[in-house]
Parts: sequence; C-alpha cells; structure tokens
Amino acid sequence: MKIFDFEDEGDLQEAMNNFLSDLEGEVVDIKYEVSSFPSGEEQIYCFSAMIIYFCK
Repeated sequence: MKIFDFEDEGDLQEAMNNFLSDLEGEVVDIKYEVSSFPSGEEQIYCFSAMIIYFCK
C-alpha cells in the first residue's frame, strides 16, 4: 500500500499519477479522503489517498 497526504489537491493528483505511471503491479483499490478544519481565520484542507496494490 502507498499513502499520500497533501494540502493541495493538485499536488496529490500529481504524486498519485507519478506513482501509478511507474507502478509495476496491479491496483486493487484506491481510497480518497478530504478533511478540513479551521485555523484562525483560515480553513485548512487535507487531501489524502491510499492505493492498495499487488507487486509483480
């Protein structure tokens, strides 16, 4: 399994695409989650994903 965690969805997308393009195995499942919380006057976001795969 590989876990990704970023504050920007674009960074998450880029990291996942890079990982998947180099993957020499079979993807079983991808779990995706977004969470947010206030920090002062800002709203903080966390974009995360878990890729479950088999290695060949």
